[in-house]
Amino acid sequence: MFFRRQHKQSPPPAPDDQRPGPELRRRQIENRIRDLRGQIRHSKWWMALFFLLSLGAAADFRFLPPISDQTRQFLGISPSPTLISIALIIYAFSALILILGRMNTSSTRFRGWSHIAYLAGFYLFYFYSGDLRENFWPVFIAGLTILGLESYRVWSFCSEAIREEEKMLKFLER
Repeated sequence: MFFRRQHKQSPPPAPDDQRPGPELRRRQIENRIRDLRGQIRHSKWWMALFFLLSLGAAADFRFLPPISDQTRQFLGISPSPTLISIALIIYAFSALILILGRMNTSSTRFRGWSHIAYLAGFYLFYFYSGDLRENFWPVFIAGLTILGLESYRVWSFCSEAIREEEKMLKFLER
């Protein structure tokens, strides 16, 4: 429920002989505008969450307990920073291609929560390998680019939809 917001069910369409009144239509438009503004606000919250995660990574996750020797033995040796960097590059280009492809659809949903999880994984892989300080900026810049483009996509579509809905409201007020 935290990650996915439920869509509100719209009322069933009115029968042909009973058209919805202007007040009902106005409330429906206002609800859609409020939902669209909420989508823009949610994308900003996800960006803030990424900045908090990055702040922890910049501090080298000092607030986390150190990894014990038993845990290190269980996990094994970490992948080399070069392999992690190659995976980061592949991930970043793939994510950008998917976001650019979604720009052509009319989706208002911010799909950045999965990106935040992947970026947190890259921070943790670098942390485990002991090279987080040297590789903080590539992960941060990739995350900023991916989440920024995703936020722009949602903002752009929602802003246009809000303008259209406001035009309909002005038409109803005549």
